[in-house]
Amino acid sequence: MATASAGLGALNGKASAASATADHLFGFGTNRVSGYFEPIEPSKADKLILPKNFKYDVVAAFDDVINQAGERFGSGCDYNAFFPLKGSNTRGLLVNNHEYSTIFSIGPVKDGKMTADQLHKNLYYQGMSVIEVYRDDKGVWKMDTTSTYARRINGYTKFEMTGPAKGGTALGGATTAQGTFANCSGGVTLWNTVLSCEENFAETAAASKLPETHYGWVIEVDPFDKSYLKKHTALGRFNHENTAMGLAKDGRVVVYMGDDKKDACVYKFISNGKYEKQKGRANSALLEDGTLYVANLKTGKWVPVTLEEVSKAIKEKPEQQKKFKTQGDVVTYCQEAAILVGGTPTDRPEDIEISPFDNTVFICHTNNDNHGNIHGHITRIFEAKDDLASLEFDFEIFAAGGRQSGFSSPDNLAFDSNGHLWVVTDISSSSQNKGVHKSFMNNGLFVIPTSGPDKAVALQFASGPVESELTGPFFTPDEQTLFLSVQHPGENTTDLNNPTSKWPHRPGDSKARCAVVAISGFKLG
Repeated sequence: MATASAGLGALNGKASAASATADHLFGFGTNRVSGYFEPIEPSKADKLILPKNFKYDVVAAFDDVINQAGERFGSGCDYNAFFPLKGSNTRGLLVNNHEYSTIFSIGPVKDGKMTADQLHKNLYYQGMSVIEVYRDDKGVWKMDTTSTYARRINGYTKFEMTGPAKGGTALGGATTAQGTFANCSGGVTLWNTVLSCEENFAETAAASKLPETHYGWVIEVDPFDKSYLKKHTALGRFNHENTAMGLAKDGRVVVYMGDDKKDACVYKFISNGKYEKQKGRANSALLEDGTLYVANLKTGKWVPVTLEEVSKAIKEKPEQQKKFKTQGDVVTYCQEAAILVGGTPTDRPEDIEISPFDNTVFICHTNNDNHGNIHGHITRIFEAKDDLASLEFDFEIFAAGGRQSGFSSPDNLAFDSNGHLWVVTDISSSSQNKGVHKSFMNNGLFVIPTSGPDKAVALQFASGPVESELTGPFFTPDEQTLFLSVQHPGENTTDLNNPTSKWPHRPGDSKARCAVVAISGFKLG
């Protein structure tokens, strides 16, 4: 660690232009260093701690007013995506996911049953926010509440269903759905829209008496167009973490997805049609027509999750034959179908990202105490012939969590333009600073080079407040700013008069608030 503290340095080799991935490409192909820093030590403090010479601005926190209509920033902030306005690196739209409600957003729930007001707040504060942000002449990032783009997307927003389940019996014949919630991570498409992932949706759906099969999908929104709202059923229904979109060698769109659940699978979707840049947002139709695959890690093959394959697996199981009659049924009950066709259960596959340098695919397997995988690991998939549409692959354990690496429970990923992997951790609040998790202290943000002399060596860049999780790292195109969410500080609070955290420590404020921060201090080399 000490030898690396002078800076990350340039990695071996230059960036190749082999990959046309959509997430975290910064508009230039040169090999640049995103910042030198002295790694910090783990901390138990109720602070967001950064290396020397870096600072953060709280851009938006829970319940902040975001626009002239008085709409408010949601709860459980997670994924971030920055969209420049007029090519600017200092003004743009920031899209943020809101994963779930906490005691700070809806108050204590008595006897496990929410009141009518709590049910309303639960739907209102989940979903997404689109806000306009800018850096002022003093270098401080702020929210522009006069923005005409700023808006909430939540449990009341109407969505159009697309793909094989639309109008089918599994959805009760529905072609639209009320709202989105449990929005965890996401991804940016090649046509400049956002894909947001509905993860742990069951509890909210049940509490609000909404049809469960209308949730658990990948949704698509356009930050610049309020009317564009879709749920893509062809991508399968499960506990979605994020999406990572790239291009196959023949121009088809490929979307990788993880299912954040113990003993769940890794998926990819390959479109039937090819991406055509000049078509812009019309390329979204590619997500309605294609084949969903699940990874079999034992054979190194991607197995189709299709009615044909499921039918083969259940030909002597009449009860399951009743359940799987159409492809709409298969994608709706995707978790069961994936196991039937031979998908490998894994250890909570969360964020997946495609390296913009060599088309390898990185997967955070966060942990799975059912199998003794307490600290998780990062898996790296090598597609045959470096083609994202390949149906065969090899893989390695790129980095393993534990004492030897200094991190535990990897969650969200982002690449910088030098090929470094930025990794946030997800040690549960109930486990932080206890037992085998003591040495890691609070959750953090780490930088892990993917090549060169420091390959797979984790350097800690940030430490989060008490009982928080750092989520959604996303750079501006010039890499001068890193947006990061501070999710659920003080999560274990049971008495609002005695919160376990008060971050971000606003004057006179007695509660903890999740928030998005803008981190600056990067110096490109």
